[in-house]
Amino acid sequence: MRSQLSVLDNGLRIISSSRPETETVSVGIWVKTGSACETPEINGISHFLEHMAFKGTTTRSALEISEEIENVGGFLNAYTSREFTSFYAKMLKDDLALAVDVLTDIICNSTFPDEEIVKEREVVVQEIKQTIDAPDDIIFDYFQESAFANQAVGRTILGPVEKVRAFTRDTLNGYLQSNYAAENMIICAVGNLDHQNLVNMIKQRMANFRAKVNFVHEAQIYNGGFFAQKRDIEQAHVILGFPGFDYASDKYYPNMLFSTLFGGGMSSRLFQEIREKRGLVYSVYSFANSHTKSGLNGIYAGTTKDELQQLMPVVIDEINKVRNDKVSPKELQRAKTQLKASLLMSLESSSSTSEVLARQMLLFGRVIPIDEMIDMIERVSLDDILDTAQVIFSAKPTYTLLGSLGQFMSYEEICKLLKA
Repeated sequence: MRSQLSVLDNGLRIISSSRPETETVSVGIWVKTGSACETPEINGISHFLEHMAFKGTTTRSALEISEEIENVGGFLNAYTSREFTSFYAKMLKDDLALAVDVLTDIICNSTFPDEEIVKEREVVVQEIKQTIDAPDDIIFDYFQESAFANQAVGRTILGPVEKVRAFTRDTLNGYLQSNYAAENMIICAVGNLDHQNLVNMIKQRMANFRAKVNFVHEAQIYNGGFFAQKRDIEQAHVILGFPGFDYASDKYYPNMLFSTLFGGGMSSRLFQEIREKRGLVYSVYSFANSHTKSGLNGIYAGTTKDELQQLMPVVIDEINKVRNDKVSPKELQRAKTQLKASLLMSLESSSSTSEVLARQMLLFGRVIPIDEMIDMIERVSLDDILDTAQVIFSAKPTYTLLGSLGQFMSYEEICKLLKA
């Protein structure tokens, strides 16, 4: 993953990794902003701006933006998360200049036409409603909101319907001016390209882009808590969660390995005990999410209302086992192999590699060599896993339920079992 880095006078960082044996190039603009950077009044604006960036610039209509990319067989898309927004394209190597021109155009010259705002509001409202209708999706929003109550990092990425319907061109421009600046942006390209040629393209288009952001990241304080919503559906969905670790924590890799061995695959403890041995669920897994100032660990399961009451004591029993006794060397080695394989396989894709490079630059200000990441994984010990589990599970839980609930354990009962 050799890379080259250049920095424009305004602080905009441009990073690339050359793969001359390929015929394509992946390029994107990553911005360190998302729903965790929004005030309550504009919750959802990061995602809405991502949509609106494709609706016309001073030089291109919405149709021309998509046509120019697709006419040469390219791919253009974007996404918004809680702390990042990305606009990216994948093209044949000879069309890199076009990709750069379109991407920089939508960042620098979007006009946010009123008629498009009106239409796109309803498109996003439909997206919100679709998410609400998917219980195994929306439960994660409820979980996040319970874990970080009344905080930006706890709010939904899509925003509430009433906020989205109130967004205007002024709202979009205000957010763009305060949250999009060279200091919190990375342009990254991976594939068959020349680095200096890429720098020259971007310099022509973004040398005068504003340098500094005008917002402050608020603290991210884990609260924990309880949320339940009954629905007339067949399944019951449950998440039992705990605080995690930020990207820079020395427990980042131990936590990733712990989550993998505890509930990261069919050989994991949760899957084997809860699905294979007892048949209590169709789906069960653990996850570890990091933020810039915090993190979340969770256990998700989908079951029936009749088995929900049986499920939670088994989950808590597995928690108590893993925080009281060391895992086996075989379990840890399997988790290390899984994590290393996942990392290395993802880096075979130019799109995934550009994502990794951009995020590392935004988070750490440098590219972390593969050997260093592998070494960090290999150095995790059995004691590290035990200590990580003890830290995680000693905290107040976040207990979230949705669906056909029937009888279920109360929050107080969950807390009591975890302390037993």
